Amino acid sequence: MSDVLLKVEGLTRYFDVSKPWLNRVIEREDRQFLTATADVNFEIRRGETFALVGESGSGKSTIAKMIVGLLEPSAGRITFDDQEMNFASGAAMRTLRRRFQMIFQDPYASLNPRWHVGDIIAEPIRTFGLASGNAISREVGRLLDTVGLSASDAGKFPHEFSGGQRQRIAIARALSSRPEFIVCDEPTSALDVSVQAQILNLMRDLQDEFGLTYLLISHDLSVVRHMSNRIGVLYLGRLVEVADGKTLFTHPRHPYSRMLLDAVPDLTLSGRRRRQVEGEIPNPINPPPGCAFHPRCPHAFDRCRQEIPQPVDADGSLAACFAVEEGRI
Repeated sequence: MSDVLLKVEGLTRYFDVSKPWLNRVIEREDRQFLTATADVNFEIRRGETFALVGESGSGKSTIAKMIVGLLEPSAGRITFDDQEMNFASGAAMRTLRRRFQMIFQDPYASLNPRWHVGDIIAEPIRTFGLASGNAISREVGRLLDTVGLSASDAGKFPHEFSGGQRQRIAIARALSSRPEFIVCDEPTSALDVSVQAQILNLMRDLQDEFGLTYLLISHDLSVVRHMSNRIGVLYLGRLVEVADGKTLFTHPRHPYSRMLLDAVPDLTLSGRRRRQVEGEIPNPINPPPGCAFHPRCPHAFDRCRQEIPQPVDADGSLAACFAVEEGRI
């Protein structure tokens, strides 16, 4: 059995953002495409938490949706447990679908307000034929107990719970199909800080108890530092650095990774030199040529403006940067 549970190769997704056909004819405009992700490559090992970080609009959630089958890639492939995901085959996807689940960002929008909590959690159990009759009710009660709620809560509606409790229900629903892999798309960003810690600790306990593998999507570096084993940094749809969790926070290689960390308040008063965040993310419909980060990069030179850098090994990390490749930084 391979140590790699999920492998992403050349993952690319375009969105057609063109005006209606008649408008394009009258205004003599071509079709326009937004590149949400471009040639993304990474692996996730069994039992680890791999995090994707980056500013809003960097493509994190698009990657998450492609992995769980909610979006079909424009190019590239996704391999789960040595089996390539075939989006054209419903039967093949259904076989794989039970083995991975997703926890969404907003617990107020991800639960059906017209269903009882018990029905919400029981839906995957019925869909995949994992139990029947009274066994379903017992399993729902067990899952509610597992996430820190009560089996008696199965008869309530989502509006009767707080945000943190709703996210616990969403976690119970994700666990109900007995998955091996869970995509967590900013699972705590809509919650209070005190509740965030409870949910994150619950997720870590469940990972240890059930041997789960996580893909964590977040823009909160404190959450990523607490949860992840390895981290991938996205910028404008491209993966610019992949590093061990501790290494990224102590010795980031890519200039964009350094910029993200410099934006975090230095509560320890370490005295480390910091650089102010400069510039804005370019328009993804018309990105700059070469390295997309070069308009904001203090180390950019002519090659950066002409060629797209490929990841190179840099002290155990992978960094897509010509300045790193040539030893300039």
